[in-house]
Amino acid sequence: MSIVVTGATGHLGRHVVEQLLEKVPAEQVTAVVRTPEKAADFAEKGVKIAVADYNSPETFGTIFAAGDKVLLISGNEFDKGRPAQHQVVIDAAKAAGVALLAYTSAPGSLTAALADDHRATEKALLASGLPYSLLRNGWYNENYTENLAPALEYGAVVQAAGDGRISSASRADYAAAAVAVLTGEGHENTTYELGGDEPWGFAEYAAELSRQTGKEIAYNAVSVEAYTGILAGAGLPEPLAAILAGVDASIEKGELVVTSGDLSRLTGRPATPIAESIAVALKG
Repeated sequence: MSIVVTGATGHLGRHVVEQLLEKVPAEQVTAVVRTPEKAADFAEKGVKIAVADYNSPETFGTIFAAGDKVLLISGNEFDKGRPAQHQVVIDAAKAAGVALLAYTSAPGSLTAALADDHRATEKALLASGLPYSLLRNGWYNENYTENLAPALEYGAVVQAAGDGRISSASRADYAAAAVAVLTGEGHENTTYELGGDEPWGFAEYAAELSRQTGKEIAYNAVSVEAYTGILAGAGLPEPLAAILAGVDASIEKGELVVTSGDLSRLTGRPATPIAESIAVALKG
């Protein structure tokens, strides 16, 4: 039996593999990567490395075995048709007869265009008949704290979320939830709504940035159209800029507030507050 993690050298995947190694022997973990060089550190620890690409179905032909537990981390190639990419993994997992396929999805309450690929993948996974676990990850603290430079430079947090609030948590938190599902029992055919314990808004976020940096940082709420233009001006492709700005519209409607308590219940500890992630980012 192996625990197989796709996208294992991505931001979330790395956390998952590292936390798995704290729970199970390295030889029971398989990291699926596109570029094996990026997984050299995992290989040195005894993790099995499998090279495969969502865009090349044949590369997944021999990766899974009967009884494996698989974590399908959603792809990040928004322009490549992610549901079709994910279908490749679902089909290979079904052919192998895996024991569980867990998928990193998006909150069930999210109606933004970003959620469309996740809903399509969930539908395909349920249709496959595989034992599944839907890990509906909320927003990551790092989505904001890894990009503090503009806010610090201009003294303003600019978003299109109005007074909306977010139940975010750290990548390590979501990874811990995935590890709990992959190493635990009784998670077949489950759906978990995952998010932080305390929702926050961008006015509070700007105030916390001000407190920790000693600089005056304001929150400037702009329209979705204006925010799309700002993101595109920063170099993001127009379609991706529109998708991300659309998430802000959903935040304003309260669609990224998660009240289930599933995350801290699965991990057995409180979720990481946004203030803690800000502190880590400022130290880095």
